Amino acid sequence: MAKVELKQPVVQEISAYLGEATAAVLVDYRGLTVAQDTALRKELREAGIVYKVYKNTMIKLAVKDTAFEGLTAKLDGPTAIAITKDDATAPARILAKFAKTADKLELKAGVVEGTYYDEVGIKAVADVPSRDILLGRLFGSIQSPITNFARVIKQIAEKDGEPAAAPAEEAPAEA
Repeated sequence: MAKVELKQPVVQEISAYLGEATAAVLVDYRGLTVAQDTALRKELREAGIVYKVYKNTMIKLAVKDTAFEGLTAKLDGPTAIAITKDDATAPARILAKFAKTADKLELKAGVVEGTYYDEVGIKAVADVPSRDILLGRLFGSIQSPITNFARVIKQIAEKDGEPAAAPAEEAPAEA
């Protein structure tokens, strides 16, 4: 079998992951212990993120002429790629959080929803809360004024119900 025939399925696998992806992040994993790597893989898998180590040439072939082509500049040395099709900021967020405890893990670059980010940019993306948290904050901020308005209306209604009896009681006491 020729080398090209052996490489093609790997390139197709990467292309398939990237075809549905909203984000991909490259990391340098050198120096991680087996326990750290296992914990990282478990956390990423639970979040629905594909995390794999591929040869840089395979990734370069897979990202050619795609939105992820900017990643080729950072494909040097041992590289792992984290790919997601759901929450676009999840790979960066999880990897950056993990890098705080495992100082050997380095974020190299990433593409989030078609935009390339270098190391500094991908760390900034990692600070963006998840979509669910942002939606929760939005609905909470919308719900708060409505709830307060409802409480005020209820208090006014209760107050309007009581004053009819209260002035009648007060009037005889003054007279």
